[in-house]
Amino acid sequence: MHRRLATGLAASALALVTVTTTATAATAAPADKPQVLSSWTQTSASSYNAWAAARSNQSAWAAYGFDWSTDYCSDSPDNPFGFPFATSCARHDFGYRNYKAAGTFSTNKSRLDDALYADLERVCAGYSGATKSACDGTAWTYYQAVKAFG
Repeated sequence: MHRRLATGLAASALALVTVTTTATAATAAPADKPQVLSSWTQTSASSYNAWAAARSNQSAWAAYGFDWSTDYCSDSPDNPFGFPFATSCARHDFGYRNYKAAGTFSTNKSRLDDALYADLERVCAGYSGATKSACDGTAWTYYQAVKAFG
């Protein structure tokens, strides 16, 4: 009786381990997650556009387990003086949150901050004259703040 019970318990334990291992493997992020994350956090407009397209279709990227949460520009205005910086800040948050989760934040922080500045400068490119100068100055201030405190 004891031998039968022990055999049954061992078989049950083995089945549980097999199911758990299979479920973990099935829910693991795709192997190219670091490459995708890198491609979405570069300074180029094409990197920004690829991230924005993915952000608008997050469900297609669910298997990657990306953190899409954002507080936009944190304690700074999201649209200072009417300049629409919120989406640039959201991409910056995306980079910070996901590189921190990957344990590689410190090696990527500088590029993430540079990408924020490039994004903000693209916003400012839509203005001219004194308005562009004000936007550029505000973008520089945001950039310096994240470099120092981000």
